[in-house]
Amino acid sequence: MAEETENPPTAPTARQLASAREFVAKHGKPSRAVVENIGLAGARVVLVGQDGAMGDVLVAGVETGNALVEQVDDLEAAEWDSETVKTVKIGAAHRRKMAGPRAGR
Repeated sequence: MAEETENPPTAPTARQLASAREFVAKHGKPSRAVVENIGLAGARVVLVGQDGAMGDVLVAGVETGNALVEQVDDLEAAEWDSETVKTVKIGAAHRRKMAGPRAGR
């Protein structure tokens, strides 16, 4: 018996596209997108706005993430290079959230 493998869909959903478009509209044009493989869960498209805000969209895989970036106007593919990192502005509230329970120490 042949083993069947499922290929994740490569087209982003309407909801994923709407989320990315809304981010770009709210946080400035052009915005950047870094597609990161997160294993079996798929891929994370990290969005970085012109105002330094960060957001993300989870998709089925890296191919889907790349397709999402291509389909959203004013969203540019990026890497975690110095220019992208310098754009990000992380506030104190986000830093505390990231620290979790150790923040109170």
